[in-house]
Amino acid sequence: MSERLCRLDDLADPGSAAFVIRWLGLRQSLMVIRRGDRVFGYLNNCPHIGAPLDGQSGRFLDLTGCYIQCGMHGALFEPETGRCIGGPCAGKSLSPVPLSLDDGAIFVTVP
Repeated sequence: MSERLCRLDDLADPGSAAFVIRWLGLRQSLMVIRRGDRVFGYLNNCPHIGAPLDGQSGRFLDLTGCYIQCGMHGALFEPETGRCIGGPCAGKSLSPVPLSLDDGAIFVTVP
């Protein structure tokens, strides 16, 4: 089953947004990261301590727009892979959420 989140054009490029979805039977916060015509989705949980990554609601990218940054302790993650490249959880990864684009809209595939 797929759930529509927003239009691609609703996100800045690069940009990010937060959404709440039902995921594996639980209400979960999800982050969507846009880079050009590509989007990446992850659960909004830092692998270091499980806290939400957005220090300000829906803002996940560092000041350069190149990396996902944890608002709590500054860890940096690659948007394309979710892998932590710096900080206390280096080498760990964010939990991916499958996204798709259809006719300019972003959808999440909900299990």
